[in-house]
Amino acid sequence: MNSPTGAEWSRLSARMLLVHPVHEVLRQIPVIIGTVVLGSATGNPMYAVAVLVVTVGIGLARWFTTSYRIGPGEVQLRKGIVQRKVLSMPRNRIRSVSTDARLLHRLLDLTVVRVSTGQEAMGDSVFALDAVAAAEAPRLRAMLLAGSLAGDEHQGATPGSVLARWHPSWLRYSPLSFTGLAMIAAAVGIAYQVGAAAALRDSRIEQSGAAIADRFGVAAAIAAGAVVVLVASVVLSVAQSLLSYANLDLRRDADVLHLKHGLLRVREHTFDMRRLRGGTLREPLLVRLFGGARLDAVMTGVGGAGEASMLLPPCPRSTAQTVLGDLIARPDAVTGTLRRHGPAATRRRWTRALACPAIVAVVLVVVLVPVWVWVAWAVLTVCCALLALDRSRSLGHLVSDGWLVARTGSLQRRRDCIAAPGIIGWTVRQTFMQRRAGVATLIAATAAGVKHYQVIDIPAGLAWTIVGEASPWVADTRWARSGE
Repeated sequence: MNSPTGAEWSRLSARMLLVHPVHEVLRQIPVIIGTVVLGSATGNPMYAVAVLVVTVGIGLARWFTTSYRIGPGEVQLRKGIVQRKVLSMPRNRIRSVSTDARLLHRLLDLTVVRVSTGQEAMGDSVFALDAVAAAEAPRLRAMLLAGSLAGDEHQGATPGSVLARWHPSWLRYSPLSFTGLAMIAAAVGIAYQVGAAAALRDSRIEQSGAAIADRFGVAAAIAAGAVVVLVASVVLSVAQSLLSYANLDLRRDADVLHLKHGLLRVREHTFDMRRLRGGTLREPLLVRLFGGARLDAVMTGVGGAGEASMLLPPCPRSTAQTVLGDLIARPDAVTGTLRRHGPAATRRRWTRALACPAIVAVVLVVVLVPVWVWVAWAVLTVCCALLALDRSRSLGHLVSDGWLVARTGSLQRRRDCIAAPGIIGWTVRQTFMQRRAGVATLIAATAAGVKHYQVIDIPAGLAWTIVGEASPWVADTRWARSGE
């Protein structure tokens, strides 16, 4: 059927007739289990059969009711079984195209193509072609990003260059995150919700645990349990990182940046390099101690946090720095020495860090406590002092040749490299305590990444000087206003 735009409606791959029913059954597992229980209680198993048939039928109907077309000015997706819905997206608003192939998709040589304008989309508002033939995905990507693919070569890396590839040694950074512990906590929460705690009560497992505690002592049993949880956390973290980021390949072709990663579930993202406004090096404390860092893109149309902006997972810091330096063509902005913020900013770091131990010390003086409590207080004070020292050393900024660089944090240190021409507004903010200390927080607003980037606790008299260096148009405007 021809459309007014001259494009024809196309259907998804017919192989999705094998995938949609499976996904619908997995999505409706709670309902199916409920009908099985109901059928067993009433002696009529046809309830479960009827629900299963309806679920499979809905999955099959999704293929017949879904179609898409790519016109010269917009791309449209038509879907819906009971309620029809047409999603329309102007092609000049497309910011990124990504593909996602789960295991079942890969077995059938299929992939999901997602198109994004940079606006957050949820549920039925997501523009996703689920799914097309894997061989068809490169052609669709080229059509949807035709403007980017046709653009002139961007400064920096040469066309077709490989910026980074995954290496098994990167797995050493996986246990340094809390991913494994979060997975264990989620599993325990789900187990309790489904009644696992009641099922274990007075069971052989509980009796065995009680016997071990009686034989070796409660403290030893708790320590052994902590070791088991720690080992399980490490294994889960490494497995999750391996499945998510194995075979990672970051490649640049002219003005297009390609990112592909995944072992069983393969994901591929395509970004328009002309919308790149910089990058962020994220260095959590434990990862930083082992010489690692993660690289996120600061790009218009791409969220500034989470997987959407990730270019490199935790990897050697030198690798992340080299890739960012190649992308922005300014290695000095990535590794150059930063300007310190002065003694007032350092005092604020120490005051905040030592406030908690000071309050605890006052309480311990009033309340008589055992000696070991004071030992614990001393350990806490040392940790807080080390944190203050690291935070004060991390604080710094740089304005050089059209780039703003800001570094802050200790537990979650980050170094933001932002292209000054992409900054659309500035805010100088001072709290009451900052005014007393003579410092201020400078906020640069941009349409890319997390939308605002902070230079924390700079001398108040230096704030507008930094703004004028980074954005001359602000200095011109202030001079013109002062001359009126």
